[in-house]
Amino acid sequence: MPEDPCMDVTTFVMSGKDNLADKPALIDAKTGHTITYSQLQHAICSVELGLVSIGVRQGDVVMLVSRNSVHYPVAFLATTSVGGVLATLNPLTSAAEAKKQAEAAGARFVIVEEEFVDKVAELGVPLVIIEKGDKIKVGSTEVAFSDLLASDPSCSSAPETKISQDDPALVLYSAGTTGPSKGVVLSHKNIIAHSLSVSIFFQVTPYKKPGEVYLCVIPMFHVFGLVIVTYTQLSRGVPIVVMPSFDFEAMLGAIQRFKITHVPLVPPIVIALGKSPAVKAFDLSSLREIGSGAAPLGREVINACLERFPDVKVRQGYGLTESTAIASVADPDDLEHYGSAGLLSSNTLAKVIDVGSGRPLPPNQQGEIWIHGPTIMDGYLNNPKATAETVDAEGWLHTGDLGYFDDSGNLYVVDRIKELIKYKGFQVAPAELEALLLSHSQVVDAAVIPFPDEEAGQVPLAVIVRKQGCSLDGQGVMKFVSDQVAPYKKVRKVMFIDAIPKSASGKILRRELVQMTMPVSKL
Repeated sequence: MPEDPCMDVTTFVMSGKDNLADKPALIDAKTGHTITYSQLQHAICSVELGLVSIGVRQGDVVMLVSRNSVHYPVAFLATTSVGGVLATLNPLTSAAEAKKQAEAAGARFVIVEEEFVDKVAELGVPLVIIEKGDKIKVGSTEVAFSDLLASDPSCSSAPETKISQDDPALVLYSAGTTGPSKGVVLSHKNIIAHSLSVSIFFQVTPYKKPGEVYLCVIPMFHVFGLVIVTYTQLSRGVPIVVMPSFDFEAMLGAIQRFKITHVPLVPPIVIALGKSPAVKAFDLSSLREIGSGAAPLGREVINACLERFPDVKVRQGYGLTESTAIASVADPDDLEHYGSAGLLSSNTLAKVIDVGSGRPLPPNQQGEIWIHGPTIMDGYLNNPKATAETVDAEGWLHTGDLGYFDDSGNLYVVDRIKELIKYKGFQVAPAELEALLLSHSQVVDAAVIPFPDEEAGQVPLAVIVRKQGCSLDGQGVMKFVSDQVAPYKKVRKVMFIDAIPKSASGKILRRELVQMTMPVSKL
C-alpha cells in the first residue's frame, strides 16, 4: 500500500502518467472519440472544480445514473478527488427504486444521463445532466456536465481537502439475486489495494505483451466494470474502449475495429462467444485473453471457447463486491488445475470453514470461503446488522460461497451455499448441473433451481433456453444429465423459457425463476 495515508484513488490512478500524456486512455466504441491521459487529467480537474462550484463538499454522496461512457470514470474520479462519495445506480432502475436508493445513500447531488432524468427528477437535489448530443437548457437546480468540463482547472478556488485512505469512496449495490440489494461501501484503501494487487499479478505474468487494449462492456455501475476493468486498467496505463451497453454483434465489431486484446466478460457472453455463429463474420485475431467473473464458468464453456479461439487464453477470477472484486485469479496455462479460480491475490488471506462447526477445514474439503485483507469492504450502507453478519470482529468476510482449496493452494468455487439444493439429505450444486447442461448442443442457456417435493424436500429443476427449431424435450434433458451424474444429482423437472432472467452482471436471478416455476406440472 502507498505509504501516504492521505493517498486518494484519483491521485493514485493518475500518478506516473507523464510518459503517457498523448496515449489513449478512454475510447468511445460507438464514435471513436478518444480521451488521452493528459486530457483525462484535465477533465477530472475541470469537473472537480465544477462540482465544488455547485456545492459538493468532502463527505457528500453524489449518485451517478448512467450507462457506460467515457464520462463515467471522469465523474467518479472528480467526485472522489473532492472527497465525495460516488454511489452508482443501474440506469434501468425504476424511479421508485432510484428514490429509495438515493434516500438510503443520503445522496445530495445526482449526475444523470439525459435519457434518465425523469427517474431522479423528484429527488429534490441538484442534478448534473450528461447531454446526449446538443447543448440542453437546464433548470435552476440543474447544470450540464459539459459546463463542468468547461471549468478552468487553473483556478484555485477549490477548498483544500485532506482525504484519508480509510474514507469511503464508492457505494456499489450488490446483485440481490437471493435477497434485497445492499449498498457496499468501499474505501479509497480498498480500491487502491485491489489495483495494486492486480498490477502485481500482471507484472509477474510471463505472457504479458505490449499493445494491450481492453474492452469495457461490463456495466460500470458494477464493481467488475468500474473497479476491475476501468480503474485498474487506467492505473496500469492501458487504453480502454468503452461500450455504452451490451450488444453482441456490436461487441464483436468493436473487437475487430479497435483490435481489442483483452475482453473481460460475464458467463452468458462467454457462452455466446463459444456457440454463436455470428462470431464467424468478424476478425477477432487481435484477441489474447477472455476474462470471466461474476459467476462460475463451467469447463465445457471454456472448452467451447478454446476450440473456437485456440490462441486465446480463457481466465477465471473469483471475488465479490464486498471484497472489491478479485480475490483470486487463475492461470489459464496451468492445465493441472484447469477450472479452478486460481491462487489468491497478493495481500489476500482465505480459509475454508465447516458450516456446521465453524472449524477450519484442510485441503480438498468443502466449506464456506472466508476472505481477509485490505480489500474487504467497510460494511453495508446503514446496515450494521448485515455488516456484522458478513464481516466478523477479526475482519474475515464470510462470503456465503461453498468451495475448497486443493493441495497446491488453488481455489475451487462450487456454488452459493444458499443456492444449494437439499435433496434427501444430499446437497446438489446448481452450478455443476448448469455447466453440464450448457455442454448440450441444443441448449443455449440454462439454470437449475430447487423445486419443493414432499418426499425429497427439494428436487433439481432445470430451466432451459433451447436452440431455435430444435427437438429437445424434457425427457431428453433429464436423460442427458442422468447419464453423467450421481443419482441424487439428477434433474427431476424441466421447464423451457425464452430467456433466463439475469442481473446486469450476468448472475442468474433465481428468485424470479422460483416465482416463474411455481405452476410447473409434473412431467
